[in-house]
Amino acid sequence: MDNGAVYIETTEPQAKPSRRPFGCSLRHLRGWRLPAKALQAILSLLAVICEEIVEDCMNCSGLYFFEFTSCSAFLLSLLVLCVYCTDVYETFGEDKVQKV
Repeated sequence: MDNGAVYIETTEPQAKPSRRPFGCSLRHLRGWRLPAKALQAILSLLAVICEEIVEDCMNCSGLYFFEFTSCSAFLLSLLVLCVYCTDVYETFGEDKVQKV
């Protein structure tokens, strides 16, 4: 008896690879949430660009705070889009994503 024949009958077929490009899925950001997060990322990037246009200022502490908050908002909105629109959400699970 050939050992290969025994294993062929009892093993499960291999799963087909995902056909989604880069693992992208929009099922977790439906309705108004996806456009809102995309608009948030675009506006925060625009704020970073506008802040970088300022060449000189008299009291720059407010400008530095604005730079920090706008850059943080841009990076966090990109993180949210990456988590909810890729396979990361399924990989970590809903409870761990909600904790983060």
